Parts: sequence; structure tokens; C-alpha cells
Amino acid sequence: MDPISPLEQALHAARALVLADLMAGRVAEADVVSLVEQSIVERRWWVEQWPEGAPFVAGLVAQDVQDALLERYGRWPLCPVCGTGDPHALDVQPELGPDPHWVCGEAGVKVAAVGSLGEAIGGAEPS
Repeated sequence: MDPISPLEQALHAARALVLADLMAGRVAEADVVSLVEQSIVERRWWVEQWPEGAPFVAGLVAQDVQDALLERYGRWPLCPVCGTGDPHALDVQPELGPDPHWVCGEAGVKVAAVGSLGEAIGGAEPS
């Protein structure tokens, strides 16, 4: 069996991280998971063209899925930090860089690393 290329490893990791956050927010329905797969297909081409961008793929996939969800369903993920005011979504920062995090732009705080949103919102266990 051939070893998995670093590009494929980055894509698999990005998929797993974003799916973990979707599961934490209880929105990992089949149609939403297909949005992740669509982003992975598009980002595969992108990272094949720019292999040095592999560490950035997780943040880009998270942003792709967030944008697609906004168009279809509304804001995601909602900020778990701000208890008052209008509900608002977290942002991925850096927009293009390694070690992406979900950040509340209003409070100016890092909420969780991409893939660790469940820890910030109290876990992914159903209530």
C-alpha cells in the first residue's frame, strides 16, 4: 500500500476537523456533510497547485463550509461567548494561515481551534 501523500493527509485532517465542529454544533446532517466534501474537492485542486498551502487547508475548508451554510441555512457557528446582543457567527482566523481558530470578532477572543469547537460549547453530547 502506498503511503498517503502530505497533500491528502492535509485534506483528510481538514475534513475531520470541520466535521468535528459540525457535530459539536449538531448540524452534521447529510446535506451539510456534502458541503464539506464539495469544499474538499475544490481545495484538493488548490493545494495541488500550491503544495506549500497545505497547512492552510483546514481553515479554508472551515470558511468554505461556513459560507455555504450562510447561503443555505444561516450563520454558523454561533458565538458561545457572548450571552447578550444579537446572535453572531464566529470567524476563522487567520483567514489564510496555519493553526486556524474560531474567533469572536465582537469580543475579540479566540474561542477554539478549528476542530475543537465542542470543547468551547460544552461538548457534542446530545442533551
